Amino acid sequence: MTNQWRDDARFPGVRIHASSYVDEPVAIGTDTVIWHFCHVLGGVTIGKRCSIGQNVMIGPNVTVGDGCKIQNNVSLYEGLVLEDEVFCGPSCVFTNVLNPRSFVSRKAEFKKTIVRRGATIGANATVVCGNEIGGYAFVGAGAVITQRVPDYALMVGIPARRIGWMSRAGERLGPTLVCSRDGSRYREKADGLLEYIDAEP
Repeated sequence: MTNQWRDDARFPGVRIHASSYVDEPVAIGTDTVIWHFCHVLGGVTIGKRCSIGQNVMIGPNVTVGDGCKIQNNVSLYEGLVLEDEVFCGPSCVFTNVLNPRSFVSRKAEFKKTIVRRGATIGANATVVCGNEIGGYAFVGAGAVITQRVPDYALMVGIPARRIGWMSRAGERLGPTLVCSRDGSRYREKADGLLEYIDAEP
């Protein structure tokens, strides 16, 4: 049986499947795995301990932080920044132009989209460009994001709306705002947003 993993001297400690392509210049951190049929374009930075699933396209000029998981069939287009430990579910979509036309060049109009640390984008969700997904926010499967998402917000629907709060551990918070998984505590601020306090003793 032939070796399906390619040794690439540019990226020590990185596993790249033989069916995938990585252009120049690209930086990839150690312990990252790039699976089948992926294409990483120039100007991309991928952090350590990332998992890049099958049939993923990244770039150009995209930043992926440490510990991110990009599931199958996701395209990360120019203008996108994923901070550390972001989860992108299967076939989720990121756009980078608000009003595309095939016959009008809009490369100078790409909008920046930032997904903050620990956020989850559910399967088949769509994030319209120019918006920010807050830290540890949770975008439900199939939701369409058309506005800024607060930290810890649970967003569902088309267009997406907030229906609750999620803990850092990915559990929906009840009235006490205490995570049922790890005991971490939260509180609503005067502006109606949520903040993390600390873990229970």
